[in-house]
Amino acid sequence: MKQISLLLKRMLDILVAGVLLVILAVPLAVMAILILLDSGRPVLFVQDRAGRNGRPFKIYKFRTMVQNAEEIGLGVFTEENDPRITRVGRWLRKWSLDELPQLFNILKGDMSLVGPRPTLLYQVEKYDDRQRKRLLVKPGVTGWAQVNGRNSLTWPERIELDVWYVEHWSLWLDLYILFVRTPLVVLRREGVYGQVVDEISRIDVTPRGPGRGVSA
Repeated sequence: MKQISLLLKRMLDILVAGVLLVILAVPLAVMAILILLDSGRPVLFVQDRAGRNGRPFKIYKFRTMVQNAEEIGLGVFTEENDPRITRVGRWLRKWSLDELPQLFNILKGDMSLVGPRPTLLYQVEKYDDRQRKRLLVKPGVTGWAQVNGRNSLTWPERIELDVWYVEHWSLWLDLYILFVRTPLVVLRREGVYGQVVDEISRIDVTPRGPGRGVSA
């Protein structure tokens, strides 16, 4: 039964990503042109992230910061009034439009519509056995942690929510996250920015149980 559900999940990924890419072809092109006019090339931000089972893959996003931003200021972290964010980039981030190129990651099979957000490789190296559970599924464009606080959560809270998702996964949960919770979070612009402290090195993974996971 689970294999059938996983097959349906993959079919849903391909269907939704494919349809969205066709519908959004013109808006995506306009966004790319705006980035080009505002801050030049490259239009896309490409970075190595950890996928299922920790396998590295290249994630695609619209570039929202100045070139070589990782070598300036806060490095890989971002805050709300970060001067490295471009004018167009601030608007794209506001509505989470910078994530749309990840639809190509979904078609390639690196990502799913729903799953834990893919983290940096060095962060995965510090996971313990419990934390590594979040790598048992493909990373997603949206996920349980994303609709329960997103970047406003601490790293311990985000990882615990992701582990809860993996332990309680079902196709119905994916549909609920994707079509009910995610639109509300995007429209309310919740959790776009959060803490800039790298808490991955001091994660407390004391189990909170499903009670913490289902609280919205």
